[in-house]
Amino acid sequence: MPLWKIYHPVGAYSAEDKQAISEALSDVYARNMPRFYVGVVFQEVSAENFYIGGKSHPNFVRIWVDHIARTFPSDEVKVRFFKKMNEIFEPFIVARGYQWELHVDETPFDLWTIQGYFPPREGTEDEKRWTAENRASPRTHP
Repeated sequence: MPLWKIYHPVGAYSAEDKQAISEALSDVYARNMPRFYVGVVFQEVSAENFYIGGKSHPNFVRIWVDHIARTFPSDEVKVRFFKKMNEIFEPFIVARGYQWELHVDETPFDLWTIQGYFPPREGTEDEKRWTAENRASPRTHP
């Protein structure tokens, strides 16, 4: 599961923008895991509720990602990931004059369930089945 939490100024994104961002992020992950693992939450934050360095900051987007299904295996993969994120977010953040920050937390895989099931490990037949079915279903492997 990657869970994306995007904190942004009120009115920064239309429903179409949110759909486009969510689709682009899901496309990145769907190459290597079930698409339904990807969650994206958009949270509007008013200027009087967002502070940077002790000052109200009405023009800032803060992105917090929780990775659980996968972790970065190398520095090279991390760099590629952040380059891709820069490409995805450029028209929605940079081109609109917002400042931004993004960080990724990596949570241990064993501390995660979906619909009460422990997800199958990467590359297993069960994970392939979950990908094909695009849903969680009972775990059949040890």
